[in-house]
Amino acid sequence: MTTVSAILFDRDGTLVADVPYNGDPERIRPLPGAREAVALARSHGLATGVVSNQSGIGRGLLTTGQVRRVNERADALLGGLDLWLFCPHTPEDGCPCRKPRPGLVRAAAVRLGVPPAACLVVGDIAADVLAARAAGARGVLVPNAATAPEERRRFADDSAPDVLTAVRDALGAAAGRAPA
Repeated sequence: MTTVSAILFDRDGTLVADVPYNGDPERIRPLPGAREAVALARSHGLATGVVSNQSGIGRGLLTTGQVRRVNERADALLGGLDLWLFCPHTPEDGCPCRKPRPGLVRAAAVRLGVPPAACLVVGDIAADVLAARAAGARGVLVPNAATAPEERRRFADDSAPDVLTAVRDALGAAAGRAPA
């Protein structure tokens, strides 16, 4: 197994409560354990980033500026991540960066100066895990109430009950211990 050098998180439903097409920074609420997960990764010298689909921009429901302000608020509440990338396109656009395609993960790896294989992608839906795999990274599903039952079954062997456990497991595996 390649050593993990960076952890890339999905934003909505993984680090912060999912508010569909949120353009209001005041509506950002970190999920339990999210701040601790980011701090733990950083305390072990791992780069951290967010890779997020934000199709509300492409749908005309949000502006890029609104998404950036929401990201800035989330970043402040989560203790600071190294990188925030998002895809503004709709699924119909066929954009190579829109998850489940690998573009966001690959771009994050380049910007962080690590190979994709050294990245762990943590997210709440299949698209997050599939984007990781397509980029040559490892993906972990952290299911929530919105995660489809079929996705829970499909990625049962690559899942964690919460984001903090996902980071702890990655650190344990990197240290040569079996994930919990």
